[in-house]
Amino acid sequence: MNKTHKVIVIGGGYAGMLAANRLRMRDDVDVTLVNPRPAFVDRIRLHQFAAGTGEATVDFGTMLDDGVHLVVDTATRIDTAARAVRLASGRELGYDYVVYAVGSTAAAPAVPGAAEFAVPVAELESARRLRDELDALPPEAPVTVVGGGLTGIETAAELAERGRRVTLACGGTLAPSLSAGGRRYIAKWLSRHGVAVVEAAKVVEVRPDAVVFDDGTTRASALTVWSAGFAVPELAAASGLSTDDLGRLLTDETLTSVDDDRIVAAGDSAAPSGLPLRMSCQVAGPLGAQAADTVLSRIAGTEPPVLDVALVGSCVSLGRHAAVRQFARKDDTAQNFYVGGRLGAAYKELTYKLGVLKIRREARKPGSLRWVKGGRQVTGPVSAAAPATPTRTASPGR
Repeated sequence: MNKTHKVIVIGGGYAGMLAANRLRMRDDVDVTLVNPRPAFVDRIRLHQFAAGTGEATVDFGTMLDDGVHLVVDTATRIDTAARAVRLASGRELGYDYVVYAVGSTAAAPAVPGAAEFAVPVAELESARRLRDELDALPPEAPVTVVGGGLTGIETAAELAERGRRVTLACGGTLAPSLSAGGRRYIAKWLSRHGVAVVEAAKVVEVRPDAVVFDDGTTRASALTVWSAGFAVPELAAASGLSTDDLGRLLTDETLTSVDDDRIVAAGDSAAPSGLPLRMSCQVAGPLGAQAADTVLSRIAGTEPPVLDVALVGSCVSLGRHAAVRQFARKDDTAQNFYVGGRLGAAYKELTYKLGVLKIRREARKPGSLRWVKGGRQVTGPVSAAAPATPTRTASPGR
C-alpha cells in the first residue's frame, strides 16, 4: 500500500497558498492549510480597503486546489517530538512535514503612546478598524501616517486622494529603497495633493489628538496611522525552533529549518542562512514554490534545490491614477530607471491581479509557477549561531 504523506501548511498568505497548491503535484500528498481567517487576505490592497477605495479579501474556494483541506484555526505550537501542530481550538494535527508560512504583521511600536493611540494597517483587522475610524472623522480632520516606506506612502496617497488632510512622517528619507528619480516623483505627487512630508524629524510620542517630533514640534492628528516596520508571529520561537532577531525561522538555503528537516519555511517568516529577503508579495510566491519543492524532493528521496530568486524592483501606488514602478538589479538594488504616472498605475494594477492569478493558476496546474532567478548566492555552511556569508548584497527587510 502506498504511503500518504501528511503536510501541514501554516499560513494562508501568498507563500502558504502557493505552497499548498504546488504540493498537489503528487497524489500521495495530503495537504492541510491552517489559517486563522476564513478568507484570503490580499495584503497589498489593505491600504485601499482602509481608505474605502477597494476590497482586500478573496474567497479561498476560488484559489485552492480541491485536494487541499482548509482548517480555520490558529497554530499555537509545533510539537516536533510528536510531529503534531497544536491549534488554539485544542485540536492537534499530525504531520510528516510542515511548511511554515505564518507571514508578517505590524511591529510593536516602541514610541510612547503609539500602541494606545495609533492604528496599524498591516493586517485585515487593523485595516478595518482604521476604515471605521476614518468614516467617523470629518473630512477636514488632520491624519498622520508614520512611516516613509512603501506602505506608508501608499496609505498617505490613498487618503490624500480622498480629500483627507495628511501628514506623512518619514523619520528619515522618503522611500529609501527607490532611486533618486523615483523619490522625487513621489515627493512631487504628494506635494501636489497636499500631503505634508516630514523627513528630518522623528515621531517621539503619539497623543490622542497629536504627534510630537524630536525637534520639539507638535502637529495636530485626529487619527494616527502606524506603518513603521514589520514583525513576525512568535510561533517558531514558541516551538523551540531557532530564529533570527526578528523571530523569522532560521533555515538553510533549501528553506529547511536548521533544527528539523521536516520543517520548511516560506515567505516573510523565513530567514535562509540568516539573510532573509525583503518582505514582499514578489518574494513570497517563489519562496512558497521552493518550500513545496523542498518537501516534494524529500518525499521523493532526492536532493532539494537551493534557494534561487531575484527581486527586480518594486511598485508603489499613488492613489488610483498614478504609481511608480521602480526597476532594480537582481540583487534588489535600485536602478536609475522608473516609470511613473498612469503607466505606472497600470503596471501596479497588473501586479495586484497577478498575485492572486498566480495562486489560482497553481491550483489548476500545480508546478506551473515560474520566477526570475539569479539574484542570490550564498556560500559556506549555515547554523543558528553562524549564518553564511553572502557573495552579494542581501535584500533588505521592508
